[in-house]
Amino acid sequence: MESSSARSGGSTRREATRQKLYEAAVTLIAEQGFSATTVDEIAERAGVAKGTVYYNFASKSVLFEELLRHGVGLLTASLKEAAEQTARAGGSKVDALDAMVRAGLVFIDRYPAFTQLYVAELWRTNRAWQSTLMVVRQEAVAVVEGVLREGVAAGEFSDEIDVQLTAAALVGMVLVAALDWKSFQPERSLDDVHAALSRLLQGRVSGRV
Repeated sequence: MESSSARSGGSTRREATRQKLYEAAVTLIAEQGFSATTVDEIAERAGVAKGTVYYNFASKSVLFEELLRHGVGLLTASLKEAAEQTARAGGSKVDALDAMVRAGLVFIDRYPAFTQLYVAELWRTNRAWQSTLMVVRQEAVAVVEGVLREGVAAGEFSDEIDVQLTAAALVGMVLVAALDWKSFQPERSLDDVHAALSRLLQGRVSGRV
């Protein structure tokens, strides 16, 4: 049997390879679309053999489905960490939501091509990975829902808030505002965009003006 260190090294190398394939796939698909992107192109962009793609993923569709899981998983983790850090610092639930808004912007700033793909796929209903996309989307939205419910329970937010819809609206606000920022207002800083969304959040969710 392999030693634990050997297994660990092999796992690390495989994860590094998969990361290269994710990055190559998201860039190519964002540039030319899923259907027009071939496995050969993904392999060439990633700097690996075509067989390596199939060793890691059964097909191009599986690769894309796993790419969605991976990307939205990173976003969900960053939202959770932002909320947890705020709680550890003794911040309010509004502060936690604001921290998650910033975390979302940081994620989108780092992965703009993935964000563009993710938003585009949300509008398509005929994809093989649609059910997977809905599951991972809900995982991200659920983090925001949790903070909203805690805020309602603590009396920070009105109990008339529609938690499910408000959470989805906050996530959508960040996605759309960030895409507009990247596409049409790239001269603005992340801090500037965050400040604008923060003012909106403070006024509408917390009830402050």
